[in-house]
Amino acid sequence: MRHDFDAMVVFLKARLREDENAAKALKPSKNGDMARLRDRVLSDVEAKRGLMEWVFAPQWELGKWEHTFAGSVVIKQWMAFRQPVIEQLVAAYADHPDFHPEWGH
Repeated sequence: MRHDFDAMVVFLKARLREDENAAKALKPSKNGDMARLRDRVLSDVEAKRGLMEWVFAPQWELGKWEHTFAGSVVIKQWMAFRQPVIEQLVAAYADHPDFHPEWGH
């Protein structure tokens, strides 16, 4: 089932901002656990943003070809491949109140 891709992207970007803000708000502990947790969450957010950039990179490259037959075929294939990446990233937030049940696997 194809889900509302744009809604999932908006949802994911909002969750990443929330994760980033929450991590930055963590106060260091004496044993350094909070600092390690903060750094790991911030690294995770950046990794997910990097995946999102990868998902969208062909969009900019293929834009000039979209009105050709070959370009339309490539764009359709690329769109089919990007959907599962975003679905997997969104699935990590299944317990969020704004998560749509139809986004689940």
